[in-house]
Amino acid sequence: MRIGQGFDVHAFSDDPTRPLLLCGVRIPEAPGLVGHSDADVATHALLDALLGGAALGDLGRHFDDTDPAHAGADSLEMLAEVLRRVADEGWAPTSADITIVAQVPRLAGFMAEMADTLSEAMGIIVSVKATTTEQLGFLGRGEGIAAMAVALLEAI
Repeated sequence: MRIGQGFDVHAFSDDPTRPLLLCGVRIPEAPGLVGHSDADVATHALLDALLGGAALGDLGRHFDDTDPAHAGADSLEMLAEVLRRVADEGWAPTSADITIVAQVPRLAGFMAEMADTLSEAMGIIVSVKATTTEQLGFLGRGEGIAAMAVALLEAI
């Protein structure tokens, strides 16, 4: 077995038309995040955890944020590709846990849908939780969102 951990952070966008996506779920009436892809910070942390557990490096190695081919990329599609690459290395995820760190927006009402979305996409149970920084730092000032993830992988 192997474990991987991932971390990502994105600032809020000034673009009022940019949607906020977390774990593949659109969060209504919230500003989106700056990013080359869909900027789903929580799924990106999970992708890094999966890649790390399989010793495949980080997300940027596989989805270069300067490559126009990845502009606006759907993070759930990236997840499917990462799962293929992890399997090609002889590994399969058995569990994953994500913590989203955000002062705003309030996410309690979306936790179950986020967990269900990723669980279905991966075929395993994925835990999703959220916390704040008690108004400390750039996250506490509402300047962006961060996420941490761990993934447990087993040999296949």
